[in-house]
Amino acid sequence: MEFGQGSTSGPAAGADVIKESGTAGFKADVLDASREVPVIVDFWAPWCGPCKQLTPVIEKVVRSFGGKVRLVKINIDEHPAIAGQLRVQSIPTVYAFLDGRPVDGFQGALPESQIKAFVERLVGDSMGADLAEAVAEGNKLLEAGDVQSAAEIFAAVIKEDRENVEAIAGLARVYLITGDLERAEQTLSIVPPDKKANQAVASVRAAIDLARHGAAPDKTGELEAAIEANPADHQARIDLAMAYAAAGNKESAVDQLLESFRRDKGWNDQAARKQLVQFFEAWGPKDPATLDGRRRLSSLLFS
Repeated sequence: MEFGQGSTSGPAAGADVIKESGTAGFKADVLDASREVPVIVDFWAPWCGPCKQLTPVIEKVVRSFGGKVRLVKINIDEHPAIAGQLRVQSIPTVYAFLDGRPVDGFQGALPESQIKAFVERLVGDSMGADLAEAVAEGNKLLEAGDVQSAAEIFAAVIKEDRENVEAIAGLARVYLITGDLERAEQTLSIVPPDKKANQAVASVRAAIDLARHGAAPDKTGELEAAIEANPADHQARIDLAMAYAAAGNKESAVDQLLESFRRDKGWNDQAARKQLVQFFEAWGPKDPATLDGRRRLSSLLFS
């Protein structure tokens, strides 16, 4: 199997992940192939004693990763141009490529334990990038309303990385959208203690809290009438804002809280401002309602 070709039978193994290459094949075998999996390049020569020590060890380690990394061997006597371009000054020299560029390397015949650590670090970096792309795709699907597909992606990422807080927050949001608040909270409970302040986690947690304590959308008419009768009824305005938020009317929710804050900034220990902050956390920093609300709140704070 040539590098760059797909396989439907799972990761490559054995000789499939190790090959000789040179100047003509470098782009396909290394640069292009490294966009699929990390590629390690071993620059060697037949007369090099340390190369003879390194090659069998690095081959053994690469094979042990079952296709998660590939090894390309380049004889510098036969292909000096590539070695010159990469400024290889002594051999053995090893470079690791990821996404078409060199990301790590070493010189000399290292012991097997250090080579294994080198490959583990490389594979880990590759996996991290792949998982980040998967989480981004899951978030796109969630925004598009494909809850089931998003849930499958988030669950798969968590299976690979139990501490991936972005995926955990995504899965919790899936449960929140489907109305399963208990499972949403259970999902957030697996967030590591040192990552609980993560923005995505804080956003979902705030949204769960709003869902549990917000006023029902069907109470908007009653609350609107109360405010019309008494524009200074701050609690009614806050309750109405909660009802609007529950109904998805973010702009009106912000309007009510800003009006309450404008009328009396200190009412009930700045309850209107605090509720706005919780909305902003639940909606996320890039939401248009958050951006507009923060701008207008700042104007009131410094007026």
